[in-house]
Amino acid sequence: MNTQAHFSANSAWRTELSKSWDVLGPFPIHAREQQFLSPSFPINISEPIDFTRSWPSSYADNGRVAWTKTQASPEGDLEVSFPNIRWSDLRATEGWAALQHHALLHTTLTLYPPTTGSNEAPPRLLVQLVQGAYIAIIPSGSEASLEPEWHAGNIYELPRTLPRVIELPTLPTTTSSTTYHVFVSGDYEIRLFGDPPLGTPIQVLKLTIDVEIPKDSAQLEPTQDVLPDFVDGYAFGNAIGLGVRNLGGRWTVTDAVLSSESTGFSVELLRPTTLAPSQTRIVPLRIVQTGKFTDTTLGINLTLTSPDTKKTLSLSAAFPVKHLPAWSAEKLSPITGTRFHAQEMPTAFTAFPPLLENTKDQQPQPPILCLHGAGVDITQSFWIDSLPLQQHSWLVAPSGLTSWGLDWHGPSANDAWGSVDAVVAIVNANPSWHARKLAEGPVVLLGHSNGGQGAWYLASRFPDRVLGLVPASAYIKSQAYVALLLSRSAHFIDPAVRAILESSLTPDDNDLFLSNLVDTPILAIHGGSDENVPVWHSREAVSVIKTWNAEANVTFQEDAGQRHWYPSVLKNNQVQAFLDGVLQTASSRRPRSKTFTLTVAIPAESGSLHGLKIERLSVPGRLGRLTVNVLPDNKLRVVTTNVDRFSIDASLWDDIESLRADSALLEFSPQLRSGVVSFQKEGRKGWKSEVPDQKAPAQASARIQSFLSTDAPFHLVVLDNSSSRDVSMALRIAHDLNAYHRLDAEIILGNEAFQDRLADSSATGNILIIGNTASPSLASLLGKQRTPFRSENNVLTFKDATFDEAGQGILFLHPHPHNATGQILFLLSTDASGLERAGRLFPIRTGVTVPDWLITSSRADETGAAGVLGAGVWGAGWSWNEAMSWLY
Repeated sequence: MNTQAHFSANSAWRTELSKSWDVLGPFPIHAREQQFLSPSFPINISEPIDFTRSWPSSYADNGRVAWTKTQASPEGDLEVSFPNIRWSDLRATEGWAALQHHALLHTTLTLYPPTTGSNEAPPRLLVQLVQGAYIAIIPSGSEASLEPEWHAGNIYELPRTLPRVIELPTLPTTTSSTTYHVFVSGDYEIRLFGDPPLGTPIQVLKLTIDVEIPKDSAQLEPTQDVLPDFVDGYAFGNAIGLGVRNLGGRWTVTDAVLSSESTGFSVELLRPTTLAPSQTRIVPLRIVQTGKFTDTTLGINLTLTSPDTKKTLSLSAAFPVKHLPAWSAEKLSPITGTRFHAQEMPTAFTAFPPLLENTKDQQPQPPILCLHGAGVDITQSFWIDSLPLQQHSWLVAPSGLTSWGLDWHGPSANDAWGSVDAVVAIVNANPSWHARKLAEGPVVLLGHSNGGQGAWYLASRFPDRVLGLVPASAYIKSQAYVALLLSRSAHFIDPAVRAILESSLTPDDNDLFLSNLVDTPILAIHGGSDENVPVWHSREAVSVIKTWNAEANVTFQEDAGQRHWYPSVLKNNQVQAFLDGVLQTASSRRPRSKTFTLTVAIPAESGSLHGLKIERLSVPGRLGRLTVNVLPDNKLRVVTTNVDRFSIDASLWDDIESLRADSALLEFSPQLRSGVVSFQKEGRKGWKSEVPDQKAPAQASARIQSFLSTDAPFHLVVLDNSSSRDVSMALRIAHDLNAYHRLDAEIILGNEAFQDRLADSSATGNILIIGNTASPSLASLLGKQRTPFRSENNVLTFKDATFDEAGQGILFLHPHPHNATGQILFLLSTDASGLERAGRLFPIRTGVTVPDWLITSSRADETGAAGVLGAGVWGAGWSWNEAMSWLY
């Protein structure tokens, strides 16, 4: 048998992963459609598998495909391709969309027990699946009918991602070998794997499987550590993160101290950090510094306590410290800084100081916020070395939390703004750095590729925070990058349902928000022969802006013959001249057009334009717009579309005497001219002013993806801690949050423990509740009826529907008990298969079309989103929203 053998460092068990793979496919799907379909589509792997059978596929000649064979390399690399498919013919009519496809892959894993007697506990698996979508391991023989657990792979090939811990579905024998089936969902996405140079898409996956014996201990995971550079002896940031993995039992990090005393420098544990069995967390430490630190090594001792056994454990870490010299024109280099994301999550960014100090009479210059492309790791120098250094402006390059992040949306957008704020605070805190202070307030924004798309995104959602914009090689939105043409769901779904689902993509559609940039100076750049993001994307974005305002200050630079990346894309005279022009006028008020339109999808994720801000929509899920006309005689006219509340910073409109909003004339009294004035809709076209301190928070959602934007670490609550599958789901989601976004989560087992935590009003992080729809705990959790979901006699009900059939999965957002801007996400199911369906819809990646609430069924396994039983966007106050809801 061709196998790939692995041994574990702490176990005498041995694994053999067969190099022989069975492959079934290809089947057309669009990007992220695999979140709805069964990963084993078109078969049910809980049933006996007939490897001689064929299946319908529109990609194959004669319309059917059958199982084929392929071999993995000794290192575990597996190339999957279908050379018999006439890809060129498909592409000729359907473009890149035709190259996206799904395949099901199968091989076997064999475990061999120790050759000598051993009292070891049963092993578990350490699995690393790179560039694969999902993996499931199921027993062979009669026990194969168990519902499989699907674990997400590292499809982005994110660096520093730890292997996933997978419990064996059944215990292996200790007297002979035990064989398991391994299934992988192989999903080829153009955006991830690129345009195949020879025409045939080839997906290259890598799978390694090791074994580990659980033990009541924990270990350091240095790949997860976060540490700042030191400049002239001072830390560039206040955050340190230590990666710790739990090997068994429960452990809480209760203390952290330096290994040796240091005058003027210490660390403190930000909070006790509890790790569930097999979980990895990044322990947050705050730097406290009053003097220089010059040691070349930083040693930290952690103390861990088991809340169950009361045992203690010590872990010692030693970091090499990177020291940079005091700044001078000849001694400047990129700096790794650190900060706390969402209060308590250590994260890093890169910055480059200005080449020159500010003179005494010179005002600090705004920073330049630089967004990297997909897959770019800012710990490497590539990105910062590609940027034009500035005489008096800082370059700030955030990580986006990881090299892919969330496409600079949601938490990645928050990380970008937070990194700028961190540099301001770090430089302000050290008097010796004040000669290179940076201006607080708006930034100049640039980015390349996915970062160029992110630059369009941040600038158009927060136009008053951006002085100028340089998007390079940027795509407009995901559906325009690779069209959703070959959707399997589309053949079965009610178009009304599809419209509601796809409304969750609206907040990401940059072209819909370009009205907000008509008064922002823009230099859009694109290589004329870009093989990755077609040049028409930038051309079209410029065209859309010019449609909103023909006089808009936007320039398009098309570099003939250049491909997606070229060293001079941002380092050239035209970019520098543009930056100089924007920075020279940064201190003056930005010119505003006589007519402009503010467009918003999610008010809480959008800022103001010329001081006007939409705070609440009449029908959430639809666009809201304010069209503003500056009239003669110092009058302002505002026409609203789908707006329930808006505000205006009156201090920016000191030349205006009156404002007419639709049919209401609103006088500006002297008392209102000093700050922000809010207006609440009254009737169909009437408006009334609102006292600012009585305002409710801006609407926070129209999709479940907003759950990722948390104010503090997540709480993942398992209502029934006796359900191993529910606990597994919490561990899987915690792993994915860390791998894809470096977001932290505490797992809380049992409703009683959760109620104890709720008593702490400082617990402000978003909460995920995992449970069965028949759980008695739901009645109290939903008892206040903050949404239309409720539990009656241990049955989940919604409107006049009940959910107690096999295979159903339910997700819905709910208000947070302590945090007005926070959220609870309920992830409920009627059984194990329903839990798997709901869990795959947790929006770890962009493009997962899940609005505020969604109910799915077993039909989704074959028909994708057509298996949805209901979906919608909440109305005001978490109410039923008839216009944006569908229920079977």
